[in-house]
Amino acid sequence: MCFDKRFDVSAKKALELGEKKITTTLLVSPLKSQEQLKASGDAFYEKHGVEFIFVDYRAGGGSQDQSRVTKEQQLYRQDYCGCIYGLTMQREQQDRVMDEMFSPVSNQILPSSIEQRLELYRERNRLEDEGINYKIIKQKFLNYRQFNFQLIKGKKEILSAYALSYSYLKRKKAQGKIEFEDKNIYYLNREEIVFITLSYYNKILKLHYQNIKELLFHSPSFELEQRLRVTITGDSFNLSPIIVVEDIPLDTKLTISLDSKIYDDVKSKLIKL
Repeated sequence: MCFDKRFDVSAKKALELGEKKITTTLLVSPLKSQEQLKASGDAFYEKHGVEFIFVDYRAGGGSQDQSRVTKEQQLYRQDYCGCIYGLTMQREQQDRVMDEMFSPVSNQILPSSIEQRLELYRERNRLEDEGINYKIIKQKFLNYRQFNFQLIKGKKEILSAYALSYSYLKRKKAQGKIEFEDKNIYYLNREEIVFITLSYYNKILKLHYQNIKELLFHSPSFELEQRLRVTITGDSFNLSPIIVVEDIPLDTKLTISLDSKIYDDVKSKLIKL
């Protein structure tokens, strides 16, 4: 269906432009069936009178040449064909989040996101324009995405709250009460969960958020928040939920619902030489 749709649109556009031949970049993909592509192309030749030019670009070391040129020219090479169906299948096989399809409401530029990738290649273009040598390298790291978070006081009162990046609950839900406080950090009696006030958050990061809603929709940089996590926990590998609230909810039952995922990933980094 994917191939047929692409050929149908392309053939009609070719006729509109007065062209009589078409081809497709899908022929270079090592994951696509050459036979299926040729069959679809030939069928549309008979139907529309637009000839499909079939070339096996993968033959004679073509696939290896693609990899070589991509590496030499430091080009971004997408690892899926482009549609949501291909992307879904690819990410499920890799056990990775399909993070190409969403962006956070916080407007943060997340690691290995499309936004970060665009930022990197804009900087690459600037360096090339200025004749500055650079290198793009790959780094393996532990990535994080937060899908849903809610803090409930008592049975149903929803409190305004914000969970820092890398806040993680294996079972996605925890209940408890704040047990004690130490140096402006409040500790729940379950799941290593800690609370801090918005004023303390502002003080540590030297920021000026007026309320949690403002923090939710205009969060600081991902890197700055990670420094706050290290300041609070003393550990850069800490995954305990750190929850920011305007006022600490003492002497009451709290329910924390947190759906997030941590997974192995690869990100690009640009180095000026």
